[in-house]
Amino acid sequence: MSLLTVSKKGIYCAAGDFYIDPASGVERAVLTHAHSDHARVGSKAYLAHHLSAPVLRHRLGGISLQTVGYGEKTYLNGVEVSLHPAGHVIGSAQIRVAHRGEVWVVSGDYKLENDGLSGAFEPVPCDVFVSECTFGLPVYRWEPQEQLYEQVNAWWRENRAHGRCSVLVAYSLGKAQRISAALDRNIGPVYAHTATIHVQEALRAVLPELPMLERVDPLRPRTDFAGSMVLVPQNVVGSSWLKRFEPYELGVCSGWCQVRGQFHRQQADRGFVLSDHADWPGLLSAIRGTDASTVYLTHGSTAVMARYLREVYGLDAREV
Repeated sequence: MSLLTVSKKGIYCAAGDFYIDPASGVERAVLTHAHSDHARVGSKAYLAHHLSAPVLRHRLGGISLQTVGYGEKTYLNGVEVSLHPAGHVIGSAQIRVAHRGEVWVVSGDYKLENDGLSGAFEPVPCDVFVSECTFGLPVYRWEPQEQLYEQVNAWWRENRAHGRCSVLVAYSLGKAQRISAALDRNIGPVYAHTATIHVQEALRAVLPELPMLERVDPLRPRTDFAGSMVLVPQNVVGSSWLKRFEPYELGVCSGWCQVRGQFHRQQADRGFVLSDHADWPGLLSAIRGTDASTVYLTHGSTAVMARYLREVYGLDAREV
């Protein structure tokens, strides 16, 4: 029997009786990070990196949560489990599972470029690597993040010069922290949606160096937002909530903006190719860095990546 198997509830370790990022409530869940598609309510006990704890408790409530640091070993029914940097968002981790001489690593989501907040991705040697494949096509190749930050600030300056507000769509966990730390505060004030504020303040409990963000006050005059930057989650796009910032330009931060016209489909005026996931070269580098002979691919263009790994590197690459 394999050390890890895939079921409807998620990736399961029978020997340790735990799930990794389960899709529904289980007895014990080991989490790669605090994004809602990986951390779901309903499990009796959770294990995660300690930097994830504030956001997990904010999103999941009064959960039973055990936290560990990177590289710290813990044992679940005799199975060795340790968490290692994934570089995806603050507190994100790859899950290393070792038992009876067999080593698997479940990547969760990851990126290789160090954003200065989430820790640098660490290749973990293993027999079997379970890798995400969100941007698993050769077209996805990221520019250095500093160039993206310069583009965002230049866009903001131009909008301010024309008396417009800059509204930027960025995930409340991940991109909002990267962008807020990279914004040139000499340009103007920075505001944020309440959802973004909640996550930022939760993380400031463990990373006080994160900048403070000012909440959007619904009673503030519309003219106060002229020339400002406002960070918002995706779900406000197209809503009447945005009318208070008129005139404004809407920007979006997403790896999907690599494909021409994608940001227009999100009703945005400008797209910035900023992602918290690895691009094509990053995926190949991460996979090769594990020395794994077997690779399971999840999410995204798994068929293309699996074929490439088989034909070019001779790996036993499979789709999940």
